[in-house]
Amino acid sequence: MSGDAWRPERAVETVTDPGRRGLLLGALAGSTLGGWSLPVLAGGQLEEPLADSVRTALSAAIANSAPPVPEFTETDKRLAYLRWLAAMSDRLHRRKPDFQTRIEFLQTVWYETRRAGLDTTLVLGLIQVESAFRKFAISRVGARGYMQIMPFWSRLIGDGDVGRLFHMQTNIRFGCVILRHYLDRERGDTFMALGRYNGSRGRSEYPNAVYAAARNWAHSDA
Repeated sequence: MSGDAWRPERAVETVTDPGRRGLLLGALAGSTLGGWSLPVLAGGQLEEPLADSVRTALSAAIANSAPPVPEFTETDKRLAYLRWLAAMSDRLHRRKPDFQTRIEFLQTVWYETRRAGLDTTLVLGLIQVESAFRKFAISRVGARGYMQIMPFWSRLIGDGDVGRLFHMQTNIRFGCVILRHYLDRERGDTFMALGRYNGSRGRSEYPNAVYAAARNWAHSDA
């Protein structure tokens, strides 16, 4: 990831407001692998003009119907990927017991994060916080799917069919491209980009919750 990706010194900011502290503590308590009962937090993303490259990347996701298949030219990179896939599959088993569904999900996250130049570990943390890995999660303001994509994105990019946002690759592609877009706008500052993704730019609760959740997905080959 470009820029100051993790900003760990910012991830320990003190939350003094009782309401904000409650949200943060609740997210951190739910960030362990044993109990993901997090609320769906997305919905504050703002509709804004998009660069042509962003629009093209999102449009391409709508046209794809099958999970992407990673390709490797070097054996060691393929082996590293397979070790990561096996480790993540074990960790995700409780949330996605069906093997094929689990592998296709992880394969897609791996592919789309690298396509967008993102930290796969961080994006898995974001998905945990946003939807607790629920494909059909819907927030109180209508954000949908794994990465809680707001319906206006489908109107800006596609034909307005919000049902497409439940399609796995479309949802993850949208989420990754949107986060990449926000990172570019924030000049690589992940803390601020995460806040923008959540609609709480400059506040610490959401980035801190994502950082904490991401620790569950740390892996040497990620």
